[in-house]
Amino acid sequence: QVHLVESGGGLVQAGGSLRLSCAASGINFSRNDMAWYRQAPGRKRTFLARITSDGFTLVDASVKGRFTVSRDNAKNTLYLQLNSLKPEDAAVYFCNTLPNFPNWGQGTQVTVSS
Repeated sequence: QVHLVESGGGLVQAGGSLRLSCAASGINFSRNDMAWYRQAPGRKRTFLARITSDGFTLVDASVKGRFTVSRDNAKNTLYLQLNSLKPEDAAVYFCNTLPNFPNWGQGTQVTVSS
């Protein structure tokens, strides 16, 4: 069974940084493309970034230049580096496989104070 556990969120001041982690189990992690998403209160979950099994990345234009996706296949872990955070980045952040596995994790909350 696929199990995705996000962590690393927290409260940060505007302009600050966070590094989110996504620990994956129940899958052959190194062979899966992975992605990050976020969901703000009252809004739909939106795509942020993806990374292929070979390490090629694509970051949504809305966060390009501030967010970086990476992975450590030896640790079965996906990362999202968040820099220059803005109050509008506040949301619950999720990871998933691509295509998406139907059972999402709990996500990790990011709060940005102005």
